[in-house]
Amino acid sequence: MAHITEIVGKYSELIARAALIANGWEAVSKSETDESFDISARDPLTKEWKTFQCKTIRTRDDRKGELVVYAKNGRGVPYEKSDADYIIGVLGNEGEAPRVWYFENRGIGEYWASEARASKRWVELPIALNREGVGA
Repeated sequence: MAHITEIVGKYSELIARAALIANGWEAVSKSETDESFDISARDPLTKEWKTFQCKTIRTRDDRKGELVVYAKNGRGVPYEKSDADYIIGVLGNEGEAPRVWYFENRGIGEYWASEARASKRWVELPIALNREGVGA
């Protein structure tokens, strides 16, 4: 049986890919080989290929409900800019619809934001299908 952290990680990746697709990103895919990124996709506006490292967002009650993304690899080292263009985070609170944000990978180990600041600094991707942005 899979460990809960593996289940949560796989869930987050699936939701992140669905959110990218729902918002018009093209050729969204998971690599068949071990890479420093989890997802690659083509930007719907610029047509440039981008890479994403997927992480689960946690809410820190001891920090007034701030959202935190731990962006370190399995060795505890922050992802470098050359590892992935973006960090894509999934907030999956039990009993609630998941929420997805992405932001530029700055090569640091932790990203913090209140929900109000996240709405200004991070790009939220609704998981509902955006038919206007898809296939335009």
